[in-house]
Amino acid sequence: MTKRKKGTRKEWLAVRLDLLKAEKELTRRSDELAKRRQELPWVKIDKNYQFETDKGTASLADLFRGRSQLLIYHFMFGPDYKAGCPSCSAIADGFDGIAVHLANHDVMLWAVSRAPLPKLQEYKRRMGWTFPWASSFGSDFNFDFNASFTEEQQRKGIEYNYRREEPVTLDSRRADRIRGRGRNRRGHLHARAAGSEHVRA
Repeated sequence: MTKRKKGTRKEWLAVRLDLLKAEKELTRRSDELAKRRQELPWVKIDKNYQFETDKGTASLADLFRGRSQLLIYHFMFGPDYKAGCPSCSAIADGFDGIAVHLANHDVMLWAVSRAPLPKLQEYKRRMGWTFPWASSFGSDFNFDFNASFTEEQQRKGIEYNYRREEPVTLDSRRADRIRGRGRNRRGHLHARAAGSEHVRA
């Protein structure tokens, strides 16, 4: 059991006020970072990406569903996964509520994964989710946005978190986990309509 420091109410209040000052500073810094993120330049997308959805094949433009903005969450679920990534799943548990609010503020939220659509639909039913989830199976979408990597790409070195990483030497156990499915990373892609051709990743 963790030993707790004991003190008087006066001592507690002094420490708590100091902590409150640090918390407010962190909030201000977070707000400033959010502002800088919103000011990132938009980049044109020329590729015609296709996705499989509950309503059939859709283009990137179709995913907007009439909204002016599109928010895509790269959900780690490769073609050979038995289930979705546990961390992504924990995050996605909150999507149903968030999606409604975003839609009412002109933003469409989608999760996108590399697994075939039937696998995604089965997992979605199991988890009790209703948010839109598209399959990019057979597409370059996740790879083009540096959200997935093949074993060969990792051996040569990849661009990950917007920086170049050194080549990775994979031991046999790790190679078995990665082989055939690629390495994935969570993240989001925020696109703005105007023919759905510009994104901030």
